[in-house]
Amino acid sequence: MSYWQGWLFLANFCGWCAALTAYFVKRDPALVRQRLSVGPGAEREPSQKRIQLLNSIAIIALFVVSALDCRFGWSGTIPVAVVLLGNVLIALGFVGCFFVFRQNSFAAATVHVTQEQRVISTGLYGMVRHPMYASVLPMFLGVPLALGSYWGMLVVLPVLGGLVARLLDEENHLVKQLPGYADYREKVRWRLFPRPW
Repeated sequence: MSYWQGWLFLANFCGWCAALTAYFVKRDPALVRQRLSVGPGAEREPSQKRIQLLNSIAIIALFVVSALDCRFGWSGTIPVAVVLLGNVLIALGFVGCFFVFRQNSFAAATVHVTQEQRVISTGLYGMVRHPMYASVLPMFLGVPLALGSYWGMLVVLPVLGGLVARLLDEENHLVKQLPGYADYREKVRWRLFPRPW
């Protein structure tokens, strides 16, 4: 029980996963089925296989470096308030994902277009083109803090780079494969955040 930061993180992260899964199993089981196919092996596009492989390595490194930092004290003592802030950022990420899933039943974990898929352009998708990626950003920032690590924040940079690479490649795929996406891209100019990008 000495690594209380890890236990708190685990309760927070797994609690949100369980709550969202239970909600969508009942209300949108097709979405849940699509989200079960995940990782580099599940991707259909060769470029996405490569990107997701690198992303998987970076995300694993985020957890490992953060936990090792706390274990060996590389960052010194992290204030409780910082650990709690990390958990709040993780919770905010899950809340964002919840609203994305409610608005977009096509939000699969892999990059592909189904026959019945259509462009979603309302709600969060009326503000930015990739609200799911925007939602997971605070989550990634929160992980090292929640696990009691400042050094883990350095690993957020390759995670962010991988997310941007995935997003840009996904947009190229959607423009070619999803009718109306090119027009939507002209209408909603921002990828992740209004104004900056």
